[in-house]
Amino acid sequence: MGSVASAAAPPPPPPSAQPHMAAPPYGAGLAGILPPKPDGEEKVDYLNLPCPLPFEEIQREALMSLKPELFEGLRFDFTKGLNQRFSLSHSIFMGSLEVPSQSTETIKVPTAHYEFGANFLDPKLMLVGRVMTDGRLNARVKCDLTDNLTLKINAQLTHEPHYSQGMFNFDYKGTDYRTQFQIGNNAFYGANYIQVSIFMCKCAVMSTS
Repeated sequence: MGSVASAAAPPPPPPSAQPHMAAPPYGAGLAGILPPKPDGEEKVDYLNLPCPLPFEEIQREALMSLKPELFEGLRFDFTKGLNQRFSLSHSIFMGSLEVPSQSTETIKVPTAHYEFGANFLDPKLMLVGRVMTDGRLNARVKCDLTDNLTLKINAQLTHEPHYSQGMFNFDYKGTDYRTQFQIGNNAFYGANYIQVSIFMCKCAVMSTS
């Protein structure tokens, strides 16, 4: 009888333990989300600043945010596009209108009206007209004379004397500034100028324990 001897190879040694990496102070899950912090300070090209918005658009955005349009009653608006540039609109309003008074009580008068509108929209020309049942006519014209000069016309015609209004607005857009000149009826005229400027300030926060 013979004898058989077998020997198995020893198991490989366990892998060396990797050193534990500390999590970033803002959390481990945000490490791959947050953009890397730039090494140097961001430089501002003061000769290539953006052009500001017109003055009336800034005022309109502020009024829409601070004083939203609220009403009591029913309002229905419908717009039908006939083609890519021309469309018709219909608006019906039934509710109450607040009338100013010398007393502290608010006087509300019931009212209702229908408004018909026509719109013509073109990349360089915009025509908007509104006719109401009480006889008022509102018209707006916006025409781009050049790439930097724009003409705006707003008109409101009514059968009541001394209540019709007209306004011409010339808007010139520069590289980093915008200027406007306005002229209207009743000897109205005005001008404004908006310039973009950047003020940089460094702030340091120190904490003591």
